[in-house]
Amino acid sequence: LRAYAFLLPAIVIIGAFKVFPAFYAFYISLFRWDIVQGAFRGLGNYADILYDSPTRAEQFWRSLSTTFTFVFFTIPIEMAIALVIAYLLFGKLRGRAIYRGLYYLPYVTSTVAAAVVFTWVFHPQYGLANGLLGVFGAGPQRWYDEPRGLFELIASAGGLALPGWAAGPSLALVGISIFDIWHFMGFQVVIFLAGLGNISNEYYEAARLDGAGERQIFTKITLPLLSPTTFFVFTIATIGALRAFNEFYTLTNGGPLDTTRTTNMLVFRTFYQQGQLGLGSAIAFLLTLVILVFTLFQQRILGGRVHYD
Repeated sequence: LRAYAFLLPAIVIIGAFKVFPAFYAFYISLFRWDIVQGAFRGLGNYADILYDSPTRAEQFWRSLSTTFTFVFFTIPIEMAIALVIAYLLFGKLRGRAIYRGLYYLPYVTSTVAAAVVFTWVFHPQYGLANGLLGVFGAGPQRWYDEPRGLFELIASAGGLALPGWAAGPSLALVGISIFDIWHFMGFQVVIFLAGLGNISNEYYEAARLDGAGERQIFTKITLPLLSPTTFFVFTIATIGALRAFNEFYTLTNGGPLDTTRTTNMLVFRTFYQQGQLGLGSAIAFLLTLVILVFTLFQQRILGGRVHYD
């Protein structure tokens, strides 16, 4: 009883602000609920979103495609940079405590406040990003106002034309990915540093005695023994990217031309801006199922490759 008494405050808070709202949202998704509760529809809202209503289905599948494009474009680059920085900071580097603090600072900064700063960095007229492009001889870009794809822009600069399917993510989505990499990389650096600290020095000493080079040590010892940490970071970062909202709302609000309207942004527009609570809740639950399936897929495919010894 004493143990449950200590757990009771956490159970009440989680139940009131997590569990109950989730079940109530599912309840709402079963009705035609426009501001006030309407007729019971069962799975009708879900059917409209997936295939019955062409407009709704197109919006949902397009937003889901944008969400996964953002994930696939952001997470690998973010993790690779974080791992390299953590590996460098783990070594004997003068002032490494200061560097660790500097890299972690963006993560503890408010997402909305940092995103507002990035709207100035990527401003099409006087932003720092276009100034750097000018140094390399590239023309200014509209960044968060540019709906054309990244590969399409690169090809057009070389006088080439690409088909629509090869245009790549919009430049606005790439700009959000750059912000996301900068903002969340510090958290991953800290986790990788903790993982590197758990690797015994005996492995490195034995490898160096056998004549192994630094590249061999990194690929044959560090990476395999760091796999639990890598798997954890990959899972957490993927879930976070699939649920991203603040940066999209602040930087582009889903535009331009809906090229950055992720599924979370579609939930917001349907639920709050259009007042269709039933449809918005249904989209939110579909996104939850997508995240759950994707996480289970990660566990099944990548979990067996993790070395815990």
